[in-house]
Amino acid sequence: MFTGIIEELGKVSALIKGDKSLKLKVECSKVTDGLLLGDSIAVNGVCLTAVSFGSSFFEADISYETIAKTSLNNIRSGSVVNLERALTLSSRLGGHIVQGHVDGTGRILNITKYGDSYRLFISYPDYLDKYIVSKCSIAVDGISLTAADVNSNSFEVAGIPHTFENTNLKYKKNGDIVNLESDIIARYVEKMVYDEEKDDKLKSLILGFKR
Repeated sequence: MFTGIIEELGKVSALIKGDKSLKLKVECSKVTDGLLLGDSIAVNGVCLTAVSFGSSFFEADISYETIAKTSLNNIRSGSVVNLERALTLSSRLGGHIVQGHVDGTGRILNITKYGDSYRLFISYPDYLDKYIVSKCSIAVDGISLTAADVNSNSFEVAGIPHTFENTNLKYKKNGDIVNLESDIIARYVEKMVYDEEKDDKLKSLILGFKR
């Protein structure tokens, strides 16, 4: 579990292709501090497992499923990536609850400088529409952001200078693909409402038989 507060930017230094898989090597300095073999690290919002590491790098395997369904499909040697270590019980939850389980990808439609800040307009797939509402939390490439406005299949987020300077957003351009993860609380609420509706239908059916 993560918070969506990026700890540092890493640089992909090697990509090793396997049979329907990929091994990623990332140069970094902060997220390896206290790292143990098998620990989780979010790379552009995707929860990966550190399979080897040193003081200035870590390696992680990327499955075929992850390659197919996230923006890591487009990652290249030299790519700059957002990194965050897994949340601990003593950590501050400065962003929101992020699982590192990407729901899908979106596309940056436009990046506009707005005073000292930035406005990003990002498209999203139809199946995420019910989870994205005005003022909701959403992880974009692992960054905890707030949807300031929602239109038909796109939403707007505002990025303060600190966020731009300390994440890979400053390297993004129009048309780039980003990972999206909706707020897990919205999905739990949906499940509870759906189960309640099923229970009501079952009760009606049982009562109908009894009559």
